[in-house]
Amino acid sequence: MRRAFVVSILMLSLFCVGPVLGSDNLSGILEGIRNKHNHLPGLTVDYTREVITRSMSMLGKQVKGDLATGRIYFRPPYFLRLEQKTPQAETIIADGETLWWYIPHKKQAHQYPFCEFGKELRLLSDIFRGLVRVEENFQVAMLMQEEGGGHKIELRPDPAWQEIDRIVLTVTDGYDIGQVDIHNQLGSITRFRLEGLAEREKFDKEFFHFTAPEGVKLVKEGS
Repeated sequence: MRRAFVVSILMLSLFCVGPVLGSDNLSGILEGIRNKHNHLPGLTVDYTREVITRSMSMLGKQVKGDLATGRIYFRPPYFLRLEQKTPQAETIIADGETLWWYIPHKKQAHQYPFCEFGKELRLLSDIFRGLVRVEENFQVAMLMQEEGGGHKIELRPDPAWQEIDRIVLTVTDGYDIGQVDIHNQLGSITRFRLEGLAEREKFDKEFFHFTAPEGVKLVKEGS
């Protein structure tokens, strides 16, 4: 359960599958996303995360899942800081070698080797850099555009992943990724809505490193 939670947080911060559209449309949208995002030295973006179980999704839009809000900081290639604000403060930090999950109200911090979440972090990096190299590890398809505008891009891991069935990105007409839906193998969806993306050139030296505060138990996980 703990690892599944961290995977969902990492994936982002990501409906019904419709017919696949033409490859020309897909190529054009991917090129537009890359031209807009792949030059950024770093970024910040606010998110709202919603977890929708399979039974909830069958009931439709009248049922809301558990919500969380926060902000993501990213610097290529794999420097990440996710600060959850509500419902409770939590922080995830990755520096390319180690990942930390800090839970202040439990006075705990879990430390993982980078390799344990390597593929998830690589995908997250690819998303924030404009879907670079995404075709190397995923079957990429364009889905039928839904009412209200925007484009839907489906990523199916190839080879398959144990926890995740597919990821669906909602892309605006201006080539911003506004929503990320992560569909797991059991039918649940972790949905991230992204807004307020801003370029950021510099971060403090220790911004992507974690040192456990006094009184916090550091738990080393994995190998």
